[in-house]
Amino acid sequence: MKRQSGFTLIEVMIVVAIIGILAAVALPSYKNYIMRGHRSAAQSFMMAVAQKQEQYLLDARQYAEVTSDAEFSTVGLSVPKEVSPYYTITVSYVASDPRTYSIQAAPKGSQATESCGTLTLTNTGSKTATGSGSCW
Repeated sequence: MKRQSGFTLIEVMIVVAIIGILAAVALPSYKNYIMRGHRSAAQSFMMAVAQKQEQYLLDARQYAEVTSDAEFSTVGLSVPKEVSPYYTITVSYVASDPRTYSIQAAPKGSQATESCGTLTLTNTGSKTATGSGSCW
C-alpha cells in the first residue's frame, strides 16, 4: 500500500482558523495605528500653522484668518495630502479679536470615528480635544 502525502481537511481548517483569529486581533490594532498616524500628521501641521501665524503677526500686526484649504497660502502653507482627506483645518479669531487665533482640526471620513474628536490649538499654546483619551 502506497502512502499518500499532503494535508487533511482538518489540518487545513485548523490553519484557516488560526489565520482568522490572528487577523481578527491584528486588524483593529492596525486601524488604530493608522488613525494615530493621521492625527499626528494633523497635529504637526497645526504646529506649523501656529509658527506661520506668529510670523504673520510680526508683519501684519494681526493673525491671519483661514477658513478653507485654499486660504492657507496667506500664511505660506498648503494642507498636506496626508492631512486633507482626514481633517478639515480652520484658523479663526477667538471672539472676533484679530490678536488671537484658534486652529481647529475637525475629523472627517474614516477619521471621524476616532475618540479624540476635534483638535484645537490656540495662540496661547493651549491644546484641547473634544473627545476622550490622551489626544495630544
